[in-house]
Amino acid sequence: MIYSIDVRIEAPVRATEVTDRVADAVTNLFPNAELEHESGGQLVAETHSLDAFSDLLHEQEILDTARREFTKREDDSGFSFALKKQAALKGVVNFAVGNPDELGDIDVHVTVRDPSVDEFIDHVAPPTRDGRPITD
Repeated sequence: MIYSIDVRIEAPVRATEVTDRVADAVTNLFPNAELEHESGGQLVAETHSLDAFSDLLHEQEILDTARREFTKREDDSGFSFALKKQAALKGVVNFAVGNPDELGDIDVHVTVRDPSVDEFIDHVAPPTRDGRPITD
């Protein structure tokens, strides 16, 4: 199946941070992202694939957590979630819950055009049984 998505990734760059390290945090989780530095200390990236991110979710065995985070901020056009910068710098997915980190979180907004939002979530983070993806 072919997926048609747009992913916008936003990460604040605080005065105490090195822009390249924030960029590394983003590209560690989203290697195909094209980065731009916006005025006001914001790093913005775009990609059209979450395949590498999905691979990390599988490797870390956090599919259920990912599904829960995706569906918390889901609507008809897509879903959003936030990630911890420090973990991303190490190539680790750590969802940001509760109060934002003092350095700011990495905010990810996924717009799904095809297939449905639920089908795409199932592709990125499939449902599990006993911690293992349920396959057809």
